[in-house]
Parts: sequence; structure tokens; C-alpha cells
Amino acid sequence: MASSTFFSSVAISSLSHSRKPLQSTFLLSSPNPSSLFTLPKKFTKSNKLRTLIVSKSNNSDSADASDRLISALCYFYPFFDGIQYGKFVITQFYPIQAIVQPLIPAIRVFKSFPFNGFLVFLTLYFFVVRNPNFSKYVRFNTMQAIVLDVLLIFPDLLERGFNPRGGFGLDLLMSLDSTVFLFLLVCLIYGSSSCILGQLPRLPIVADAADRQVM
Repeated sequence: MASSTFFSSVAISSLSHSRKPLQSTFLLSSPNPSSLFTLPKKFTKSNKLRTLIVSKSNNSDSADASDRLISALCYFYPFFDGIQYGKFVITQFYPIQAIVQPLIPAIRVFKSFPFNGFLVFLTLYFFVVRNPNFSKYVRFNTMQAIVLDVLLIFPDLLERGFNPRGGFGLDLLMSLDSTVFLFLLVCLIYGSSSCILGQLPRLPIVADAADRQVM
């Protein structure tokens, strides 16, 4: 109370001796007073490198149920297309067998016709990614799945040109195939579960390429 009375008397005295408006000495001491009310950049800029952000679809706070379901299903496409790379891992680890076992009927249908993969690619790209009727959330996730599938061309070419029957060459091929399969499995689990939760997964390697294709 005493400090309040003191500051009040000082203000009244300054008004009686000067017609100039009161100015805060704190503001005058600052070289740029407006900067006092500017938030730091870390609060005004979104971190583009974060791997998980909450999506916004149809001007709402989260993607709706249909967007989540379509986006989650898209990540099965590269996994089904690259299931052959798990021929060594699946037979050795029971937990992976337990994950793949329920998907076998769908995998058989997908692999039943040689051009199914190409037809799915065309359908997803031209009828989903290039279709403005779908939300950007769906188109981005679909494009990530497509880019991930396109990358399977490289291990496929390497496997066709390098087909050892035994020794170190076979061990190297097994390691390559197992790495590709495990990467696809992680992308499937991470991508699909994130979509189910209404979040936006950003997969390594493919996220930036998907960004460039989805405007």
C-alpha cells in the first residue's frame, strides 16, 4: 500500500509540472518497444521437422473417421507389395509370424494377379492423390505409401542382378531382404496406427517427396 501511494503521488506531481503524456521508463529504455510484445520464433513457427503432428481436415481439429480409415489402409499397399522380402525373417521369428498371419488372405488376393500392384498404384495416384475431393490428409498419406512402394524398385533390381546360392553372398542378401521387410513393417505399423489416432505420420525418406506432390 505504501509503494502504491508513493507511485500515485509521483504521477500526480509529474502531471502538474508537465503537459507531456506519461511514458514508462521501461519502454523508453528499450531500443524497440514493440519487440517487447513479440513472441520468440520458437513459439510463432511450427517445427517442420517433427515426425508427428495433429492433422487438420475439413477445417476441423482432427481428421474424420473416413479419412483416418482410408489413410490407414493405404499403408498396406507397399507392405503387401514387398512381402517377399520377409521370407527369411518371417520363418525365424514367431512374433512377426503372428503379425503377418491374419494378413495372409489379403496378401494372396493382392498377389493373385501379376498386375495388381500396378493397378493399385494407378488407382491410388489418379483417383486419390490427384482428386481434390479427398482431403489433403488422405492425399498426403496415400502419396507417402506410393513413394514407399516405388522405392522397392531398388532392392528388386539388386536382387535380380545378385542372386547368390550360398556363402557370404547369401548372408548379405538375407540381411538386405530382412532390412527392407522390417522397414516396411515399421512403416505399416507407425503409419496406420498414427492415422487411426488422427495424427499425421511423416515417414523417413518419403515424407518430403510426398510433400512436393500434394499441394
